Amino acid sequence: MTLVLSLHPKHNAELLTSQTIRFNPPIPAKPYFDIFGNQCHQILAPGGLLTMSADFEILVSGDHDVVEPTAGQFRVDELPPETLTFLLGSRFCETDRLSNIAWSLFGANKPGWERVQAICDFVHNHIQFGYEYARPDKTAFDAFSEKNGVCRDFTHLAVALCRCMNIPARYCAGYLGDIGIPKPDAPMDFLGYLEVYLNGPQGGRWYVADPRSNSPRIGRLLMAYGRDAADVAISTIFGAAYLAKFEVVTDEIPG
Repeated sequence: MTLVLSLHPKHNAELLTSQTIRFNPPIPAKPYFDIFGNQCHQILAPGGLLTMSADFEILVSGDHDVVEPTAGQFRVDELPPETLTFLLGSRFCETDRLSNIAWSLFGANKPGWERVQAICDFVHNHIQFGYEYARPDKTAFDAFSEKNGVCRDFTHLAVALCRCMNIPARYCAGYLGDIGIPKPDAPMDFLGYLEVYLNGPQGGRWYVADPRSNSPRIGRLLMAYGRDAADVAISTIFGAAYLAKFEVVTDEIPG
């Protein structure tokens, strides 16, 4: 199995404790970095029940996601080469099937932040959220056609539409607690969202976009990013396995 269960290295300086992954029964885990710089592990899982767990404390700023309405859009020839991968179609983001739809919907929007926000608004209103709509082979075009899904599907559709409009967009997986909002009734889960590369006041940078919540949030923690969910799967299993239990806890420490 390959595992993506650690925070992205960009958060290392904010950690107050280690984030060692524990295995029961104890087994060795080989750490490595993937092509995007995400921290991953490789294991040989024994037969029978295997429990994987980790916990950590981290200091977050308390600031909301950055909102920069003045951020513009680069021409493709102006983009840094390392962003070009995130303009291309991928396994779950079929830009070829969505290109004409994207230009018909968002061609009139001002390039840059306004266009990204219009895409997020559309996806937020177009897709009905529900865990019963999740399936592992669902693509951006499927989510567009079926009008339902989970955060992964919201994100895939927004990523694909941004790429169709020549905006580099990458799929992100991470934690997002309930700081500053009412506690939801649903169990906690990992989150899929996206980052887009725009030309802000200090130049080019990646900005968070989240069509599922569609509002700036506090305490977002990146685990990994890639072209789509296939690159950042929490576990990739080369063999047969059954998920017996899955639990995510993200709590603000009182005081």
